[in-house]
Amino acid sequence: MGALEGIRVVDLTHVMAGPTCTMMLADLGADVVKVERIPGGDDSRKPSPFAIGDQQAPFLVMNRNKRGLALDLKREEGRAVLRRLLERADVLVENYRHDTLARLGFGYAQVKETCPRLIYCSISGFGRTGPYAERGGFDLVAQAMSGIMSVTGTRAGDPPVKCGVPLTDITAGLLAAIGILAALQHRGRTGRGQHVDTSLLEAGILHTCWHSAIAFATGSAPGPMGSAHPLAAPYQAFEAADGWLVVGGATEANWRRLCEVLEAPALAEDPRFRTNKDRLAHLAALVEALAPLFRQRPVAAWLARLDAAGVPAGPVLDIRRMHEDPQVRARDMVVALPHATLGTHPALGLPVKLSEAAAGPRRGAPLFGEHSRAVLAEHGYTPAEIEALIASGAVQAPDGA
Repeated sequence: MGALEGIRVVDLTHVMAGPTCTMMLADLGADVVKVERIPGGDDSRKPSPFAIGDQQAPFLVMNRNKRGLALDLKREEGRAVLRRLLERADVLVENYRHDTLARLGFGYAQVKETCPRLIYCSISGFGRTGPYAERGGFDLVAQAMSGIMSVTGTRAGDPPVKCGVPLTDITAGLLAAIGILAALQHRGRTGRGQHVDTSLLEAGILHTCWHSAIAFATGSAPGPMGSAHPLAAPYQAFEAADGWLVVGGATEANWRRLCEVLEAPALAEDPRFRTNKDRLAHLAALVEALAPLFRQRPVAAWLARLDAAGVPAGPVLDIRRMHEDPQVRARDMVVALPHATLGTHPALGLPVKLSEAAAGPRRGAPLFGEHSRAVLAEHGYTPAEIEALIASGAVQAPDGA
């Protein structure tokens, strides 16, 4: 059994932050019904250059283990279906704009009246309160306003640089999942549901822990440092003879080991580099001294020597090389999932392993409306009523599904 076996989740999310949350819940065993709007469904289904067979790769990656129901909430018949689903649900997750669901009759205050045990989770750009509550949510904007872009890049004065991955989207989804698990635990003690509210902005702010600590201590905002660390040195990327690697020689023991590996014992005694504080104060000189030494050997040779000496280090991998890395494979972080039209498709694995409960990807992302008939039948609709809903346009299902 999965850890969340028996937990029913109604997923009203789209694109990334919300689907990340519900994907994690599904991986942990919850029954997640992804409700997609008619027409079109989730925006990540829109045609792009990144298709696998007849399906869009972004949708496949974010929506495994879920069942698909296509519903038109602008029709009363569609809203009636959603109300019936919520009567039996434990969790609703949504990432619509500020009052979209309230206008349809599904805001938290409205749903709470009829479903007091429901955990209602909202993921938005800025949260459901405050002066920015009505603004839409975009990772780019959240990275900018959380301070992340001010400390990302090579050096002060360069154009702002966004983190290459959708950092605030993914983190907001994980925070939402944590909040939902806490709310379920609280409901187990009290019998009451509640509203879980998180945002991309707050997810971004969470990542500024070290940089905020510096600002609290100094009264000044830190700037970008490339791959270097604001509190430890050397702790960054270096170019080798055939590529790049990262090295963490920040502790005094590791710094001395690194100097031995580099065959540069004089650096360990240089007064500019004797302590971590000294090395941070003379970081430019430190990098200037280390860079030509690293260029003398290829990455693999350095990694073998550094590993033998116990100095933290690793290669800088592109995404394809990461997918093939033996540790990634050993931890099932790249898997093949069964799919209705593709046979199988590749996906990322679950980054949390449980020793006493089943967890992880089991099936691929649903086709648009793939499970509409099955979900409606589970909620008491007769075959005739289901076909009538499909004929009316309130529900969509593939032929034969």
